[in-house]
Amino acid sequence: MTSSKQQEAEADSEHNPQVVVTPTGATHSIRHDRSLWRDLTAYWILGLCNNYGYVVMLSAAHDIIAQFNDEPEFNEDVDSGRECHLVSTGAILLADVLPSLFVKILMPFFPFWVNVRIAIAVACSAAGFLLVGFANAEWMALLGVIITSASSGIGETTFLAYSSRFNKNVISTWSSGTGGAGVIGSLSYATLRSLNVSPRDTMLIMLIFPAIEAFSFWLLLRRPQVLPVTAVESTEELIRDDKPLVGFKEKMSYIKHLFKYMLPLCLVYFFEYFINQGLFELVYFENIFLDKAAQYRWLNVDYQIGVFISRSSVNIFQLNKIWLMSVFQFINVAYFLTEVIWFYTPTIWLVFVIVLWEGLLGGGAYVNTFYRMSKEIPAGRQQFAMSMVVQSDSYGIALAGFLAIPVHNAICGLPAAVRSVVW
Repeated sequence: MTSSKQQEAEADSEHNPQVVVTPTGATHSIRHDRSLWRDLTAYWILGLCNNYGYVVMLSAAHDIIAQFNDEPEFNEDVDSGRECHLVSTGAILLADVLPSLFVKILMPFFPFWVNVRIAIAVACSAAGFLLVGFANAEWMALLGVIITSASSGIGETTFLAYSSRFNKNVISTWSSGTGGAGVIGSLSYATLRSLNVSPRDTMLIMLIFPAIEAFSFWLLLRRPQVLPVTAVESTEELIRDDKPLVGFKEKMSYIKHLFKYMLPLCLVYFFEYFINQGLFELVYFENIFLDKAAQYRWLNVDYQIGVFISRSSVNIFQLNKIWLMSVFQFINVAYFLTEVIWFYTPTIWLVFVIVLWEGLLGGGAYVNTFYRMSKEIPAGRQQFAMSMVVQSDSYGIALAGFLAIPVHNAICGLPAAVRSVVW
């Protein structure tokens, strides 16, 4: 389209609220959208349900390991006096993230059959809860975690790519919903276990979430409509940078343009999950109102509250410097690593404050990355870009899981520290 046509289209959009300019300069005539709430609400619920199973499996990591052991396992090489599971919760993290990562890598290159993808995601989510709930061996529980992870990966890549066909604010409601999954998932699990509901019954109760996900996608979310185009242009007239990506080679060559979004997000999540799955389990305060297992569960709840707050804040506060969040998250790693070795924090309430801050950083990095992409990347390329960048947090999480296991076991081999200052 020539610049004069572009200017005319923009002038029409300014004087006529029913005319919208596409990224290519074409004009669309639309009516006032009074049902936008359906899409925004649906994406919030889809974010909640898609991440709910993933969060529950991480919250239940300590219990999943413990239920197949009659008593805590100690490091056999060194009688350190520390109560540690030799299989750290990092093993559950790997089972919870590697299948998701594998799915996220493949999905951008598969046909975008959205209904088939979501049907598979919903079925896998339900199957994962059932397998973990009825597990009578550790391998069966881990298989349930793996299937739940695959469900989350299919859903996240599909829903984020599909968001390019809706109002850009579905990104903020999706992110808020995923943050809500953290709070609701970890809180519901911790609450049910505190009420002495068995792990099996807890998982069966949570089967309601795959059903809600199906309802939200097929009944609440509107189908994107192809709007009438009032100004037609040929493919040759498209601005080159705005052309949709076609073919494997073209998509692969475009990935380098996405590194500025992927690398900071990957680092934030690497540091974050190294803390959560390698060090959280080793944070322990004796003789307080929470036992060791309960401390782990409620630290997860606290972390997820931070994630929810920051993922829901993008329409109020935006931060483009995601790398800054990775620096702050590294400082958190240094604190927790020294804390679990020397036990110098005088009260668990200080740990709760730092964990909340950790969650704020992680959630803020996620939502600001995708919100920034929704504004900076041409609409024709957003579907592929979203489905690629969403992999970056999983790369960080997977690396964290691999590193968390040996670091966790090395700390277990150290002499038990004594907390000398207690408030």
